[in-house]
Amino acid sequence: MKKTRGELLLMAMAMQLSALATAYAGPVFMHTGGRTTQPVGHYEFCQKLPGECTERTPKQAPIELTRKLWAKIVSINNSVNTRITPRTDMEMWGKEEVWSYPDSGFGDCEDYALEKRRELMDAGVPAGDLLMTVARQPNGDGHAVLTVRTSLGEFILDNLQLKVLAWTDTDYTYLKRQSTENSGVWVTINDGREDAVASVR
Repeated sequence: MKKTRGELLLMAMAMQLSALATAYAGPVFMHTGGRTTQPVGHYEFCQKLPGECTERTPKQAPIELTRKLWAKIVSINNSVNTRITPRTDMEMWGKEEVWSYPDSGFGDCEDYALEKRRELMDAGVPAGDLLMTVARQPNGDGHAVLTVRTSLGEFILDNLQLKVLAWTDTDYTYLKRQSTENSGVWVTINDGREDAVASVR
């Protein structure tokens, strides 16, 4: 059936609006589930430093990502990655899964993440927007990073990556992280990036 010029114009406008809606679909956040087990290293860290694991954050919108905050995030990520020398827990402690602040100048992945979290909290970012996160690398090895939750999405601070990346731009499979409302509680992550991408196509 032949369409009139007006109908074709309306169709073209509808297609443009659809494209705009896709382009401005908004930030993509990790899909989290229910409560899950706390990593043993974090549990022991909390036993040693209970004040670090009792931060409560009211349910609220993520912190606004301003240029100033972005500069601070990038600066802290670079600073910690540069000044801490990588060492395994076995090398430092003679056993696996020891979470600690890298005050000695040495640390492994979770120690880098803990330090970045501490420094961003000192800069005024709420605990509920700074989430210790456990992931799996493409080779199957476990890894810990810091997820920063912002109004423009969630970003990963990683000792293995120089740049601060959106979580969807990393090649990790995310497994679990701290709750946004209670730093001593961990929740599951449904790493549904394919679903998230499909939903905005």
